Amino acid sequence: MIRRIALSAMAALVGCAFVVPNVCASPQDELSAAAKKVADAPNYSWKTETENAAAAGGGGGGGRGGPAGPTEGQIQKDGLTHLTMTRGDNTIEAYANGKKGAVKIGDDWKSFAEVSADDAGGGGGGRRNPGRQIARMMENFKAPATQAMEMAADVKDLKEADGALTGALSEEGAKKLLTVGGGGRRGGANADANANAGPQIANPKGTAKFWVKDGQLAKMEYTVQGTMSFNGNDREINRKTTVEIKDVGSTKISVPDDVKKKME
Repeated sequence: MIRRIALSAMAALVGCAFVVPNVCASPQDELSAAAKKVADAPNYSWKTETENAAAAGGGGGGGRGGPAGPTEGQIQKDGLTHLTMTRGDNTIEAYANGKKGAVKIGDDWKSFAEVSADDAGGGGGGRRNPGRQIARMMENFKAPATQAMEMAADVKDLKEADGALTGALSEEGAKKLLTVGGGGRRGGANADANANAGPQIANPKGTAKFWVKDGQLAKMEYTVQGTMSFNGNDREINRKTTVEIKDVGSTKISVPDDVKKKME
């Protein structure tokens, strides 16, 4: 007891970083350091699960509830990323490294350039090109550790409770997550609207929780709510996303030879 008091007094005089490391670290500092430790690792894997709560009245297409299907991801420090997304009975697979990558369409792999070229020449009848949407999402993808580092600045009054760091998202932080979906979801609702004004978000709010184990981020969970308006249609969003990080430093990404050719 006397030793603890003495250490605290000494820390106040000379700076606790020199006496008791991490004593003075704020929850934001702890979260940033834990996320950076994962981001700086040679590689890691994660699993993202997203649940959409049914909107009251089901207006604006926001009434579909339940899980959206898991996303499994792996990333290397050099940027090589592999995602496997399950959406209903469909499985979507993609690899990317920077602006180069490939998407599996049916039984065939197509490069990002090929799926973008599929729109050229017309004949699409206004239908969406899912391959292009996935390619666009992959080109701008933020892995969970990077996302958590950015979220550290967007969480207000971050506090430790029940073994996790918990806080409310700032309005701007909630708006970011509502717009881009995050955690491996496709590149935001109405991603094609980016060429115009894009969707408008009203009343954004949310909360976030982060679990740290052995000094590194192990899990995060965030819930966001708000109203997304686009082309005169309003959609109520109430979405919970859970991301579990695993195999830090022991993840291996195997790229098939035909995919490597598509990424050249």
